[in-house]
Amino acid sequence: MMERRETETEGADCRVFTFKDPRSPQESLSVCIPEVLDPQYGMYVWPSAVVLAQYVWFHREQLRGRAVLELGAGVSLPGVVAARCGADVILSDDANKPACLENCRRSCAANGLQDVSVRGLSWGEVSPDLLLLPRRDVVLGSDVFYDPEDFEDVLVTFVCLLRKNPEAQFWTTYQVRSADWSMEALLHRWGLSCVPVPLADFDADQSELAGSTLPGSHSIQMMIVSRRTAD
Repeated sequence: MMERRETETEGADCRVFTFKDPRSPQESLSVCIPEVLDPQYGMYVWPSAVVLAQYVWFHREQLRGRAVLELGAGVSLPGVVAARCGADVILSDDANKPACLENCRRSCAANGLQDVSVRGLSWGEVSPDLLLLPRRDVVLGSDVFYDPEDFEDVLVTFVCLLRKNPEAQFWTTYQVRSADWSMEALLHRWGLSCVPVPLADFDADQSELAGSTLPGSHSIQMMIVSRRTAD
């Protein structure tokens, strides 16, 4: 059963996720994610987030010391795991939703992360905050491809980040909700390519991860988006 801890934040329940590695049984990582279980906020861990966090944990050696940004972080599970694994992390969410930004800060506080910056970034807006972001090596996004109306805005934000680091990668997971949704045309328009990552490649092809009941029966996909190179 999923472990929960009380937090000092009224209305928040801290949910503990423990990541283990069958390749190194002695290694594990537990993180505490405060959730606001009011459906009007949606500030809780979604199935896609735990799958992406599993990928981050699986590749923790690759991320140590790397510069990471999480888009649409919400409760920030993937970003928190990246920071706990030694990455230089910036968390971001909609600049117009201060409650979401506060939730990012709450997750950092719950895990003793004092050096993680939280920024307001609205997808598709080429704002000073976006342009002034330091170079990032990896961008994380779980379920940011939720509404087709947002797909291009998310990709535009990533393209802006590529100006400072053309070799950056976008690690993203999403829940399959419609077979009719496709990003192929948008990827082509913005000079991007994507590679699907089988969940079995990082031990995520199961209904329960990190000691939780997520992702459950939901169909989750992962892909890595990067700048398209000439053939």
